[in-house]
Amino acid sequence: MSNLNSPFVPFSPNPSIQSGVPTTTPPLSASKPSQLGSSNLRYASSRKSIYDRHLNRTQRSELSKASFAFLFGEMIQYAQKQVLGIQDLEKKLNIQGYAIGQRLFELLLYREGRSAKRETRLLGILQFIAQTLYRHLFGKSADGLEKSREHEDEYMLIDHEPIVNSYISVPKEMSQLNCAAFVAGIIEAVLDGSLFPCRVTAHSVFSEQFPFKTVFLIKFEESVLEREAVLQ
Repeated sequence: MSNLNSPFVPFSPNPSIQSGVPTTTPPLSASKPSQLGSSNLRYASSRKSIYDRHLNRTQRSELSKASFAFLFGEMIQYAQKQVLGIQDLEKKLNIQGYAIGQRLFELLLYREGRSAKRETRLLGILQFIAQTLYRHLFGKSADGLEKSREHEDEYMLIDHEPIVNSYISVPKEMSQLNCAAFVAGIIEAVLDGSLFPCRVTAHSVFSEQFPFKTVFLIKFEESVLEREAVLQ
């Protein structure tokens, strides 16, 4: 089991931004008790909280890569302190991604409104993952979707340059770690929420052209294949 004492170093795609990021986080100061009952929500001058915002308001907004790299790096360092090995760290990232995937799936269905279509076929839900979900997360579709030639219950989603690996510096002694386990958790949550129970894992496939290439292996449960056979 590998030792996880080496820290991760998130680096910004914009070097000028990195120098302005503090190396330590100041302690949170205690806030005064709210005067609006027992709620601790902070209200702006308009007396509206974040829960009053419309869910479609930020539908096309984007988060800067520098902000994402810093936030994701801090999240990895937090998870790193709670585990002892690489496999445990990937499992922790997978669990964190799964929780986000559950809420993201609900948000996507809400934004589609009445035009939302519940996918009942295997190919349809995989195309939803590779196109709709991936574009929402990363602004582009997945680079490939393949079916395993050896196992009927396995499919492979391909990403040549996962953003979660592009801006994270992993120590040499942890070279086997794939931070895309976080994305695998998101994919697994969306598939489970669509009634396609499965297990999703992230695997690094190195190549000179795409050094961060990752294959998401999707292994469906037997019940999914049985239902697919009935619908054909």
